[in-house]
Amino acid sequence: MDKNIAKNRIEKLKKEIAFHRYQYHVLDKESIGQEALDSLKNELFKLEQAFPEFITSDSPTQRIGGQPLDKFKKATHSSRMLSLFDAFNKQDMADWEARNIKIGGEVKGGYFCELKLDGIAIAIRYQNGKMIKAITRGDGQIGEDVTGNIKTILSVPLKLTDIGNKKIASIVNKDFEVRGEVIMTKAVFKELNKKYKKVGKAELKNPRNAVAGSVRQLDSALAAERKLDFVAYETATDLGIKNNSEKREILGSLGFKTLRENKYCKDLKEVEQTHTHWEKNRDKLPFEVDGMVVKVNDLSLWGALGTVGKGPRYMMAYKFAGIQVTTKLKDVVWQVGRTGILTPIAVLEPANVGGVTVTHATLHNMDEIKRLGIKINDTVILERAGDVIPKIVKVLFKLRAGKEKVIIIPKKCPMCLSTVSKIQGEVAYRCTNIDCYAINLRRLSHWTGKGAIDIEGLGPRIIEQLMKGGLVSDVADFYSLTVGDLKPLERFADKSAENLVEAISNKKEISLERFLIGLGIHHIGEESALLLQQIINSKFQITNKSQAPISKIQNILEKISIEQLEDIPDVGPIVAGSVYDWFHSKKNI
Repeated sequence: MDKNIAKNRIEKLKKEIAFHRYQYHVLDKESIGQEALDSLKNELFKLEQAFPEFITSDSPTQRIGGQPLDKFKKATHSSRMLSLFDAFNKQDMADWEARNIKIGGEVKGGYFCELKLDGIAIAIRYQNGKMIKAITRGDGQIGEDVTGNIKTILSVPLKLTDIGNKKIASIVNKDFEVRGEVIMTKAVFKELNKKYKKVGKAELKNPRNAVAGSVRQLDSALAAERKLDFVAYETATDLGIKNNSEKREILGSLGFKTLRENKYCKDLKEVEQTHTHWEKNRDKLPFEVDGMVVKVNDLSLWGALGTVGKGPRYMMAYKFAGIQVTTKLKDVVWQVGRTGILTPIAVLEPANVGGVTVTHATLHNMDEIKRLGIKINDTVILERAGDVIPKIVKVLFKLRAGKEKVIIIPKKCPMCLSTVSKIQGEVAYRCTNIDCYAINLRRLSHWTGKGAIDIEGLGPRIIEQLMKGGLVSDVADFYSLTVGDLKPLERFADKSAENLVEAISNKKEISLERFLIGLGIHHIGEESALLLQQIINSKFQITNKSQAPISKIQNILEKISIEQLEDIPDVGPIVAGSVYDWFHSKKNI
C-alpha cells in the first residue's frame, strides 16, 4: 500500500474508532457492534505495524503500554488538588452558606450538585488536544505519574474532540487539564469477583479499593483488565465561563463522560431535596457514591470565597448517612500519640462494613466515652461513611447481660509507666514523660509519613528498628544515616540500604507547609500549616520557587508574637499559643 494512502486510512480509522468509543463509553449508546469495532481496531493495528512511522500517542492501539514499570515517578500538579470539607446534615449546610455570605456577600446564582463518586481523583493533562500525562492526587501538590494506566480507560479520550465550536476549538488547541474520578462500576466489580473466584484468585474487597489497586499497577495490561471508568467533573484550566453548569457541557463536548444525574439547584432547599432523593436511591445507581458535592454555581464568587487550609470555601461534600452494622466491644487499648496524648481505641469483634473488615475504631477521648455511655462487652452500632474512619455511633443498652465493664483511664502510661495527667482546659490525658519511647516513635513516624515529609520505605517498623539499634533518636538523625549503618540490620541488604538512604536524601528539600506539619506541633495539621505558610511567605517575600533555609524560617517563627499569630485568619489563641510555645522551647530549637 502507498504510504500516503496508508496514512490517510490510519487517520480515518482513528477518528472512526474514537467516535464509537465516545458513543459507547461516554454516551452509553452502541453505534456499532463490538465485533465490527474490533475489526476496525485490528485493521488499524496491522497498518501501524506495517507503517510504524505513523503511530501516534493518541492512537487507540497505544492504550496499553509496553514493559511494566519498575516504579511510578512523582509529578507536580499545575495547581493544588484540594480536599473537601464535609457536611453531614441540613444545619451543616446552612452554617456553610452563612459563613460564605459573611465572607463574600450574598451567594447568588444557586448551587451545582454533583454525585460524590467513591473512587480515586486523577488530573489529566492535554497538549494541543493530545493526552500527555495523568497524575494521582497524592498530597495535593505532588502525585504519581500513572499515565500508562489511565490510557487503558476507554472513557478517557486520548485526543480531545473538536466539534467546530469556536470556544471548544480554542480549548483543544492549547494546554488543558481535566480533573475527575476513576471508578469501577458495580457490574464490573461483580463480574471480576466471579471470574477471580472461579480461578481461585483473591477477590476484590470493594470497588474503591479495586480502583486504588488498579491505578497503581506497574503493568498497564493488568490495569486494563479491571475495566475502569472515568468521570470528569472539574478543570484546572480557565475556560472563560461564568458558571459551573456550563463546565459540564464543555467537558461533554470535549469527549469526557459527565453524569446526567448532576444538576443545578436554585437554593439550599432544592439541594436538600436532591440530597434526600439520591440518599434514598443510591442503590439504583450503577456505581458507588457516598454523598453529593455542592458547588457555588457562580464562578466569579470562587475567588472571593477562596480556600482555607486544605479545602475551598466554595464547595462542600454533603455526605450520605454511613453504612451501619452491629458488633461487640471486646476491649479498649490506649494509644500514645506523638504529643503524649492517650487515645482510647476500641477493640471490636470483626465486622464487615461495606466490604471492609473493621476490628478497631477510635473512641476519641473520655468525654466521648461518657457521652455514648459505652462499656466493655457492650453491643454497639458501628458506622463507616466513605473514607471516614469507622466510628461507634450508638450503644444498644437493652442487650446488656450484666458482664459489662466500666472503661477507666490508665494512671500509668502503657508504654513507659510514667504518670498520666489530665491536660488543663482540655478533655485529653497525656503521658508526662517527654522522652517516652512511644511519643518519640510516633513523632518520628509522623515526620516520615505520607501526611508530612513522605519518605518512601521509612515506616514505623523500620523506625523502631533504627531506634532499637541506637541509630535514630530524633528527626535530624535520619539525614546522617549511611548505607554502612543500615546493612548490619535485619531485612537490610545492599540494595535496600541504598534505596532508603536515597529516599531520605530526596526529601532534604521540602515545602514550608510540609516542614511545619512534620514538626508535629500540637494543633497544627494540614489546614493550620497552610495558613502559617501563607502568612510567612507574604510577610517575608518567600516565593514558592525561592529557597528559604531553615535558619531563616526558625528566625521568623522565633520572632513572631502570639498577637501576630492570632491575627492570621482562622487561627485562634490555642493554635497561636501552641506554635509560639514550640518555637520558644530550647529542646525543639
